[in-house]
Amino acid sequence: MLKTFKIGGVHPPENKLTSGGKIQKLPVPEQVIIPLGQHIGAPATPVVQKGDTVKAGQLIGQASGFVSANVHSSVSGTVLAVENRLDAAGLQKPCVVIKVEGDEWMEGIDRSEKIDHNITASQEEILKAITAAGIVGMGGATFPTQVKLSPPPGSKAEILIINGVECEPYLTADHRIMLERAEEIIIGVQILMKAIDVKQAIIGIENNKRDAIDRLTSITSKVLGIEICPLKVKYPQGGEKQLIKATTGRAVPSGALPIAVGAVVQNVGTALAVYEAVMKHKPLMERVVTVTGKSMNNPGNFLCRIGTPVSELINAAGGLPEDTAKVIGGGPMMGRTMANIDSPVMKGTSGVLIINEKEGPRKPSRNCIRCSKCVSACPMGLEPYLLMTLSRHDLLERLEAEKVMDCIECGSCSYTCPADRPLLDYIRLGKARTGVMIRNRKK
Repeated sequence: MLKTFKIGGVHPPENKLTSGGKIQKLPVPEQVIIPLGQHIGAPATPVVQKGDTVKAGQLIGQASGFVSANVHSSVSGTVLAVENRLDAAGLQKPCVVIKVEGDEWMEGIDRSEKIDHNITASQEEILKAITAAGIVGMGGATFPTQVKLSPPPGSKAEILIINGVECEPYLTADHRIMLERAEEIIIGVQILMKAIDVKQAIIGIENNKRDAIDRLTSITSKVLGIEICPLKVKYPQGGEKQLIKATTGRAVPSGALPIAVGAVVQNVGTALAVYEAVMKHKPLMERVVTVTGKSMNNPGNFLCRIGTPVSELINAAGGLPEDTAKVIGGGPMMGRTMANIDSPVMKGTSGVLIINEKEGPRKPSRNCIRCSKCVSACPMGLEPYLLMTLSRHDLLERLEAEKVMDCIECGSCSYTCPADRPLLDYIRLGKARTGVMIRNRKK
């Protein structure tokens, strides 16, 4: 019987339109806009200025705190500006703008396709390489990887869990790298195991990716300590706490991190980036992004440089269809509508979804009918209808008491609501305000 988490969850249509298409390499753009804050935590501090010449892989933003990450140029050329530019939400964020001139890479980066299996780096050298490369969680959370690999005093990692679930409908970038870069991913997993000094790793993959399960199983059959765990197709199986429960049976307590139960969770894309950082000396400067939608002419998975305008990805997929209603950064469940499609691809950009006019409009919100479907669907065991009401009335202390900070913003509540109430929108707002209140209290 396939494993899964026990509480809540929904089954939205998968719509994996691009799962059968090989990764396409996008040409280097004429100009890139590289944000200095592509991660959870403090934005990087720029170490270049207007007029500087840079190479691909060169450091342009220095991590400015423990929870921060380095930022590198993804191209070679001239720095046009270090200034605020609009992000996907239409907000001004500090960026480095580079005019592309050729494609010259930093010395020492191994660009060959030869796969290196010989892990000679020590635990300390691995952490140093990951930190220098600016690697963050590639599944979308963008938590600096070196921080996750450094448990707080008194905590000890016991098991590494690799997230190959990709439960968000439409997205297939992780699926494709598991098929096309499987060997490098497994070496990356071994490097991560060495970094946290554990002997066991589990790679969780939903059962709708049988080809990826078979591919990785064939490789790990010769590798000690790594298990491939097929999982039931159920959203949000890729949530950290849900994945830990499904693969190990361990339950992370409310308000606690995975390390509380001895687990460290990393995405398959992160494992690949770790391989490239440690074995190829390559910083995180490009990634695979799914560009998809039911009206797209050429939906696909594209390998592109960080800083590439999203509009160029859309053009590579055939351009915006005439019946486009909205463009979403990410998938339909957790993604957010993009106000600016000329904003850049970032480290956490897993997908771009074009929604057509038939599917795009929201239905009018109606009164709650007290059906409790949102409660049954919540994978965190919360009461979304109540959290929405408390948020609408700005009752932050009550929100905290009702554990709004445990919400993983998966959207299962909104998806299942027969009254089409904007539950997730209000909960996100209330969670943000409650978070500010909690942080101010600690000052």
